[in-house]
Amino acid sequence: MKKKIRIRIGDREFTASLNESETATLFFDLLPVTISMQRWGDEYYGDCGLSVSSAPDSRQDIEPGELAIWPAGSALCIFFGRTPASTSEKPRAISPVNPIGSLDGPSEWLKSLGGTVTAEVETV
Repeated sequence: MKKKIRIRIGDREFTASLNESETATLFFDLLPVTISMQRWGDEYYGDCGLSVSSAPDSRQDIEPGELAIWPAGSALCIFFGRTPASTSEKPRAISPVNPIGSLDGPSEWLKSLGGTVTAEVETV
């Protein structure tokens, strides 16, 4: 069974399903956590305190709605559209990230948020 998390940003909240990777398990075990996140194009990222190495499935090309851990910045990343590194309409990370799961619903509403947000992440 997939592990579920809840992410609260301001008065909005959404759920996500984590994959079965080692990085996803490590992230799940660290919850609950509050993360100050910065926007980079249509991606939010913020230091979540998880230090990991690049996983065998790490990659730069990501799908909208995917969640990942950026090993270089110990950061949770929430991708919801083009980033400055994108070569198409899809998100592209600045360097390889470890995918950990995806949002359970649409992510377009994230585009209406500002340059910095605070995300409260917990288990469901």
